[in-house]
Amino acid sequence: METLRADKTGQRVRKNEELLSIYSPQLVASQQEYVLALNNLKVLEKSPIEDIRRGAEELVKSSRERLKLLDVPAHQLHDLTDSQSIKKSLHIHTPADGIVINIGAREGQYVTPETELYMIADLSTVWVYAEIYEYELPWVKEGDPVEMRLAGVPGRTFKGRLAFIYPYAEAKTRTIKVRLVFDNADLLLKPDMFAEVTIHAGKQVDTVVIPSEAVIRSGAQTQVLVVRGPGKFEPRQVTTGLSSNNDIAIINGLAAGEEVVTSAQFLIDSESKLNEATSKMLEPSATTTSEPNRLQAEQGAHRHD
Repeated sequence: METLRADKTGQRVRKNEELLSIYSPQLVASQQEYVLALNNLKVLEKSPIEDIRRGAEELVKSSRERLKLLDVPAHQLHDLTDSQSIKKSLHIHTPADGIVINIGAREGQYVTPETELYMIADLSTVWVYAEIYEYELPWVKEGDPVEMRLAGVPGRTFKGRLAFIYPYAEAKTRTIKVRLVFDNADLLLKPDMFAEVTIHAGKQVDTVVIPSEAVIRSGAQTQVLVVRGPGKFEPRQVTTGLSSNNDIAIINGLAAGEEVVTSAQFLIDSESKLNEATSKMLEPSATTTSEPNRLQAEQGAHRHD
């Protein structure tokens, strides 16, 4: 490594900007081979034997391709073709706009093809990783709009989209990782910053929902108390779906318009079970039901968009 033009991490570079100059015996030898091939073609291009002419042309072509594969810039290759003057060192340009994230070598250092000279990242678009809980997974899908706020950029809301949902859960946190994409033309978003993210999930329409407190969960059963008349209630098993904003969707077991108990349902459920158990002990063959009164439904099931 002879001269390092971009010598600071965090430095912004533009496409085709000169990064460094490097001396390599292989580069010098490849230049010499290319110049010899040019001179050979000049002598043999008027040969009456077609195979000789073609062989000289192929030698020039292969020598030129070797220099290209060694990342010799096009303008230096053009100068070498015109002047046939071999350069001791060649300079290398950056292939794209970006920010220098890491510099793997310094001036005077010996490098090999395995040495990472630079790591340059294009930060005009950034990925943001977020984690969602399992119960939130049915709500989100690829393409959902997202918003992000950062403590380091107060008062600014960044808008992006959900680009990918990873097909596995994290073993320790039991969460699912999602990848969000944001434009970063101003370079305000920096790697490893902590952000607060909001995903605007889609809606579920034509769904029967009830207040979450109306659901009674006991063991493997989930039920609600349906109002059958004044002071009369019917316990009914239901299948629940997604929940949001203290409401829960009912997939099966309840129709829109039916009234359900939202408060005191625990007392109804407990008293009915106690009376049933007492009746069975007194009259094992008898079937007794209890319907406590003075309790009324406060909320009906409704269709929610």
